[in-house]
Amino acid sequence: MPATSPVVGRLPVVPRLRSLRNSMALAANPLPMLDSYLNELGDSLIMYLGGVQKSLLTRDPGLIQHVLQKNHRNFPKSWMSLGFARYMGHGLLTSEGNYWLQQRRLIQPGFHRQRVAALTDLMLSVIDDCLDPLKKQAAQQGGAVEAPVHEMMTTLTFRIIARSVFSSNLPEAELQRMAWLITAIQAFYVRSVRQPYLFPWLTVTGQYRRHDQYAAELRRLMLKYIRERQRSGETHDDLLQMLLDARYEDSGQPMTETQVLDEAAILLVAGHETSANALSWVWHLLAQHPEVVAKLRREMAEVLGDRRPAFADLPRLGYALQVVQETMRLYPPAWITDRISLEDDEYNGVFLPKGTLISIYLYGVHHSPKLWDEPEVFRPERFAPEQVRQHAPYAYAPFGGGPRLCIGNQFALTEMQLVLLETLRRFDVEPVVQPPVQLEPLITLRPRHDFRVRFRLRT
Repeated sequence: MPATSPVVGRLPVVPRLRSLRNSMALAANPLPMLDSYLNELGDSLIMYLGGVQKSLLTRDPGLIQHVLQKNHRNFPKSWMSLGFARYMGHGLLTSEGNYWLQQRRLIQPGFHRQRVAALTDLMLSVIDDCLDPLKKQAAQQGGAVEAPVHEMMTTLTFRIIARSVFSSNLPEAELQRMAWLITAIQAFYVRSVRQPYLFPWLTVTGQYRRHDQYAAELRRLMLKYIRERQRSGETHDDLLQMLLDARYEDSGQPMTETQVLDEAAILLVAGHETSANALSWVWHLLAQHPEVVAKLRREMAEVLGDRRPAFADLPRLGYALQVVQETMRLYPPAWITDRISLEDDEYNGVFLPKGTLISIYLYGVHHSPKLWDEPEVFRPERFAPEQVRQHAPYAYAPFGGGPRLCIGNQFALTEMQLVLLETLRRFDVEPVVQPPVQLEPLITLRPRHDFRVRFRLRT
């Protein structure tokens, strides 16, 4: 690149001192601060995370497509994402380069459409197990029950992915412990990234050591089931069996025990987080939009009558999918992601030097008034086929994009549609008077405090 090329500093800059002054607010909830920067300075800018780490923040869909797809080889994940491997191991989510590509090719068949279809009965069984007690509670309380939605959806999706990975029902106490460990590790890791100046304090107070112990406990719990499967010699139709049976093309060898554990851990973490959060926001929105529920019911009556959905029905239940898609536009579970440039690059006259840390602000893209009419309004019809064709490329990317598009996107969409449809077969949803629901952007976008929705039995 010629020495006279423009430098990345020609983008608008949030000064280091201002970034540092706002670092506490950014750590507590970065969304308002990032939105204010971008609304003031434009769709791409330079800021300093915690007043320390220089980063290019963008909600420009063209730059996002350039980084994630068009020149993806020059933009691997940065240390911000890969550092999570300290706690979760080197699975698909936390690896890069040739090793990531090798693992992706090995695991991809486990998430093909036919494989997801085979898991539909398992998903429906877990949904029954979670909704039947809610029906009983509602019947005992005069026909309706208020439920903490995020807790309920986290339990449900964690059971689905645990059953999908390990086949058998894990003890409830272990499921709850695993979910707690994952949340604690996430919250700590995000804090350490957003406030890098706290490193000495977090080290001296033993917080790194404590969370390393949490990660070790999580891995011990999972390893117990992996070793039980290997000792028994039994085979099961689940994702763990897929990991154990997979063989590398070049050597014909299986993964090591550590590799199986790393991949299983990532499946468990990523396989419930996105769905649990998205489904929580689904009920938050539907409780406020009875007209959307009415339209869903008309579609369900036309396609299903009174029966439960099967995988083959989902293509004909387009509005249910649109509801999920619009929810993930408003509340993208993966609200931000990061990349770093391996070599000098350029996009639209802006020089991206080697080593540029790029923060891809998906929440900002999904809420951009340049890309979406009335972006804060819940309108599932935006995702009708004729409307989708009008979306700008990468204006909507809840599962990322390019070669690193989430491997489990079909699994997640199937799961979320089934939960939506099966819940509405049993219940009407109503709002509850309560404090406003606040956002908590950790690695995924979740509610800061749980909120309630009233589930009323359908007669």
